[in-house]
Amino acid sequence: MPVKKAVIAFGGNAILKEDERGTLQEQLLHCKETCQTLLDILERGYGLIIVHGNGPQVGNLLIQVEEAQRKTPPLPLEVCVAATQGTMGFMLEMEMHNQLTGRGLKKEVTTLVTQVVIEPDVEKFEHPTKPVGPFYTEEQAERLRRERHWEIVEDSHRGYRRVVPSPRPVEILEAETIKFLAESGHIIIAGGGGGIPLVREDGHLAGIEAVIDKDYTASLLAREIGADLFIILTRVPRVALHFGTPQERPLDCMTLEEARGYLAAGHFPPGSMGPKISAALEFVVATGKEVLITSPEVLASALEGRTGTRITS
Repeated sequence: MPVKKAVIAFGGNAILKEDERGTLQEQLLHCKETCQTLLDILERGYGLIIVHGNGPQVGNLLIQVEEAQRKTPPLPLEVCVAATQGTMGFMLEMEMHNQLTGRGLKKEVTTLVTQVVIEPDVEKFEHPTKPVGPFYTEEQAERLRRERHWEIVEDSHRGYRRVVPSPRPVEILEAETIKFLAESGHIIIAGGGGGIPLVREDGHLAGIEAVIDKDYTASLLAREIGADLFIILTRVPRVALHFGTPQERPLDCMTLEEARGYLAAGHFPPGSMGPKISAALEFVVATGKEVLITSPEVLASALEGRTGTRITS
């Protein structure tokens, strides 16, 4: 009997909280909490494919690269993405093994360094908008513009930051391997940070300094491997209209047409819920299956239909 497959996406801030230093011990604790939550899906008969973000982690690594550049050659952004896939994969793998053992379950857990080909969106490359890495002074920003030809902008009056393109993913090179391992009963950690960004030129692959939204990569992966369920974990238990206002209205369910209408009306901003809704819509349109959006803390209740927001066809 074929294994039911669930793709779960969550952000890097689930592992490295805003109010913490991000020590190994802190991140391992949050990996433990996350894995405890995800096993609720496994015990409902699904195979697990985990896609995590890496925003805080790659930001810290870029700071380390900047501080060490006089002693070691700097690493490009796509290599930093690959590095965080390895470090975060290690932490999640180890804690998942521990949780499986604690529940008397025997499963292989595998992290795949995942390469993702991005769309050749000229507009996004000529006008990058995604901030990455540390803040700089105006003098540092001017030097980096001159020496490295970076695009740097002022960010929220807190200083200057580099901005890079954030194009859509179009191909996950390891998708067939991920599907095979998932159907063999393995728990898979893949597409970390949205994947290592690549471009294809004249039949050859090359890394490129860009970042890919992990929700779009998770949606593409869910479609390519024939997932039965796509779950997006975020900070709120339910999606809401008029979020953060006295008129806030949580939603239990949205049809495709309702979600499209709310998105067009500006209820889901590009910097927060917007990409999650767009990624969910792409999955529902392609498969006719549903997407569940909720927070890790209430995932068990959401799987039973008692909370969370479902987007259906």
